[in-house]
Amino acid sequence: MDDADLIQRLRGVTTASLTTILLKKGLRRVWMAGTRPLTPGTPRVVGRAFTMRFVPGREDVATPASWSSPRSTRAAIEAMPQGCVAVIDARGIREAGVYGDILCARMHKRGVAALVTDGVVRDAQGVVDSKLPVWCDGIAAPPSVASLHFVGWQEPIGCGGVAVFPDDIIVADGDGAVVIPAALAAEVADLAVEQEKLEAWIMREVEKGVPLPGLYPPNDETRARYEREKG
Repeated sequence: MDDADLIQRLRGVTTASLTTILLKKGLRRVWMAGTRPLTPGTPRVVGRAFTMRFVPGREDVATPASWSSPRSTRAAIEAMPQGCVAVIDARGIREAGVYGDILCARMHKRGVAALVTDGVVRDAQGVVDSKLPVWCDGIAAPPSVASLHFVGWQEPIGCGGVAVFPDDIIVADGDGAVVIPAALAAEVADLAVEQEKLEAWIMREVEKGVPLPGLYPPNDETRARYEREKG
């Protein structure tokens, strides 16, 4: 399954369904706490993770001068491939915005699919106006260097209590952001599409007045009926 097909299939799957499927695969920590859409109603986004990492700020390095460093948030943006989802490990710190309107506008211009962070953003109205979809834990006026120091990109990170590796698949919707390990992505996509079909059928049965026991989750008889009607 190529990336275009994978992404297209996952665009039709909720993060709620994905967490259930991944739980059945033995993965419990896949939903990133503190990630919610900055703008309610933001459409679902799917893309490969481009990771970035902050550490706690220290006064000798976390300065405005660091923004011009070769290892800076600005340099990271220029390395982002089109269609990626930028995932920022901000350590859950909410006292300083990791990105603002100008950086988000540049990301949108470069074709980045979305920004996901367990931290917060600044210049909120400008970020919304940039049209870059953002999932974060709120808004703060101070710049990143007030509490954080940027140290690198495209390395394993932790975001919202979840391990995220470069090129993992990120799916984000109204319920937050979920990571799918890259090695499992194709299998999970197949299972997820089928799960969505099954649950749509179950919902129609509920609307008909069918009781839940044996229906959800489906027992063997219900699943056999589903397969007959699907076929």
